[in-house]
Amino acid sequence: MQPTDHSNISLLKEIAELLNEETELKPMLQGALKKLLAGTRFETGWIFFIRPKNSHELVAYENLPAALEHDGCRHLCKGGCWCVSKFRKNELEKASNIIECQRIESANAIDSSDCAGITHHATVSLQSGQERFGILNVASPNTVRFSDDDLALLESVAFQIGSAIKRIMLTKKEQEMALVQERNRLARDLHDSVNQLLFSVTLTSRAGVEMTEEAEVKETFTEIQQLTQEALTEMRALIWQLRPKGLESGILEAIKGYAEMLGIHLKVTVSGVLQLPSKVEEALFRLAQEALNNVRKHSGVKEAELYITLTATDVLLVIKDEGRGFQLNDDVALPSLGLQSMRDRTKDLGGKIDWVSELGKGTEILIRMPY
Repeated sequence: MQPTDHSNISLLKEIAELLNEETELKPMLQGALKKLLAGTRFETGWIFFIRPKNSHELVAYENLPAALEHDGCRHLCKGGCWCVSKFRKNELEKASNIIECQRIESANAIDSSDCAGITHHATVSLQSGQERFGILNVASPNTVRFSDDDLALLESVAFQIGSAIKRIMLTKKEQEMALVQERNRLARDLHDSVNQLLFSVTLTSRAGVEMTEEAEVKETFTEIQQLTQEALTEMRALIWQLRPKGLESGILEAIKGYAEMLGIHLKVTVSGVLQLPSKVEEALFRLAQEALNNVRKHSGVKEAELYITLTATDVLLVIKDEGRGFQLNDDVALPSLGLQSMRDRTKDLGGKIDWVSELGKGTEILIRMPY
């Protein structure tokens, strides 16, 4: 039964309220999709995010037939199709009926009974103004074409979702900027107060060594000087982490500068042109910082190797040392909070991180990040 205009207005209101309340992207998309299917003739749906240099990403789906949900939605996640191609070419201007779908055809080829009569779908671009984010696809059993009213409703919902995506992205950007400003403030405070105090203690203890002739007093002042120098190094590393000085000159120079500050000789090999989005660049820099900190604290060596390789879709960063290494057991938690934070930071940007380490044979950290 075709929904009435009144029911359409009520549905749009419900979706608008949900979109306005949500602050996280994926739960918002999942909730909006669920409400859309509950209030229309559409029975299944899925949403792709599409990046300019990357493959599409399935970010939400609801009520998929078994064939499309099989094996982690493999047929939806892999390969190309008409709607994604049209989106990339900027030819998907309005909600459209799709004549053929390669993804559904692939799933049908394996077992048509598991597709629950789904053979075609409609698609619409998710965008805000000229900024495009991805596509919303919907389908119903034994339906080849949807009516103009169905497509008009789909466009209205897509417009709402696109505006909500833009709002959340702007909010996240503002939060990131506020965090950067707070980091800069803390870095300045640490530099102007604690860092200067530690430097003063270092000078005082050095003077104490020169002023006394007693061996025990000299030894005490020397120990104070060494401990204070170690604390200064730790403080400067913390300031670097709060405010990545040198990142304005590029990630490579920033990593080199940080390694030099830690007293690590870093051999660098780069393949490809380093032109990365600022968010990816900062994330990789933070990951390299943590890896170099681990080299300084745990490896027992002062040398490391850095490899950066860029492809059309992702960047591979490898940091390797020939130090003590460690035993990594898959059945237990990671051996340090730093390694866990590296894993979390990489996962947040859709990347992957792996460790290769063995006692007495060093450690290799491999990070692959899409951009």
